[in-house]
Amino acid sequence: MSEITKYTEDNIRSLDWKEHIRMRPGMYIGKLGDGSSADDGIYILIKEVLDNCIDEFVMGAGKTIEVSIQGNKVIVRDYGRGIPLGKVVDVVSKMNTGGKYDSRAFKKSVGLNGVGTKAVNALSSSFRVESNRDNKSKAAEFEQGNLVNEEELDETSRRRGTKVSFIPDDTIFKNYKFRNEYVEKMIRNYVYLNPGLTIIFNGEKFYSENGLKDLLEDTTNKEDMLYPIIHLRGDDIEVAITHSRTQYSEEYHSFVNGQNTTQGGTHLAAFREAIVKTLRDFYGKNYDASDIRKSVIAAISIKVMEPVFESQTKTKLGSTDMGGNLPTVRTYINDFVGTHLDNFLHKNAEVADKIQRKILAAERERKELSGIRKLAKDRAKKASLHNKKLRDCRVHLGDTKNQRSLETTLFITEGDSASGSITKSR
Repeated sequence: MSEITKYTEDNIRSLDWKEHIRMRPGMYIGKLGDGSSADDGIYILIKEVLDNCIDEFVMGAGKTIEVSIQGNKVIVRDYGRGIPLGKVVDVVSKMNTGGKYDSRAFKKSVGLNGVGTKAVNALSSSFRVESNRDNKSKAAEFEQGNLVNEEELDETSRRRGTKVSFIPDDTIFKNYKFRNEYVEKMIRNYVYLNPGLTIIFNGEKFYSENGLKDLLEDTTNKEDMLYPIIHLRGDDIEVAITHSRTQYSEEYHSFVNGQNTTQGGTHLAAFREAIVKTLRDFYGKNYDASDIRKSVIAAISIKVMEPVFESQTKTKLGSTDMGGNLPTVRTYINDFVGTHLDNFLHKNAEVADKIQRKILAAERERKELSGIRKLAKDRAKKASLHNKKLRDCRVHLGDTKNQRSLETTLFITEGDSASGSITKSR
């Protein structure tokens, strides 16, 4: 018997913030990867820094963000309010420290846990943060989360805002390389969700005037759209909907406070439900949900007070409430879609007719396919029951009418002639 491993006070360890992040990076940025996939950790690092810049824009501070990648070095500069100068070091190196715990400063922010830039700091071989505000500047430099240089407060004529530069640590991210196409896709999503914002990436400008409508137009072949995009906007919600002529599956793009929730969540579930309910009510028919949603291409973005995500990477919303005096996420989305989509269909009879014909076509296809499957199943069942090579069991154990046949002999034979010669058992 193996000896039981000792478990004493010596086995208990307390890690500081950067040690824990470096030991368990997956908790903070998901998978590590080498940059060959869009959800690899090096892109999450960029996203964490960009989220802070976006929050500044949402709060009405700064309309331009500059991003550049020079080899393995990333530089992000916003023109927001700038980090309060006395807290520049703390907000990037002291866990549970940040301005987003104060809802007055950040009402509908995506980053609420005070973790993002700290994870970037800890997972970078080189990290520098600089804040400019009130004609003064403050900067600090780190290596793997350790402070190596803190510059004194200095007078400056630079525009206000925050500049962050970092190099992901190659001892954690092995043989990594940034792919510009993944960064560009991330940036496009940011501008779709924030009309009026300009992001300059390596000298190229990205800008959107029509939000989610631009997203669907840029990602869908216009000739494949059954009808022009239905674009609806509210105070804390925006949706865009169309149907594909040829695509069979549903396709959704979902966002919360500017975060691309690739795994959906409560808001996407409510949106899918709202589309079905609204169309059923509008046409007065209890169409099957799958027929209504077949070939749908849609996008939804909502803003939630203090959203709850299912992980630090924020790919799935768990919140059930919108926050403040607003109702639940489900009720809010159902009410908005139920009112505005219904109004649109009443005003646009041609689009309403195309959608109904698409639903009826999907219904016919589903029923025809169901009939084919049933026929194939029945034929397979009939073939197995009428296999002439199989003999019926005519006497069963416990059959009182054939007491002398309680003991039987089983013959295993091969070939038609052999099985045909065995007709009795005793």
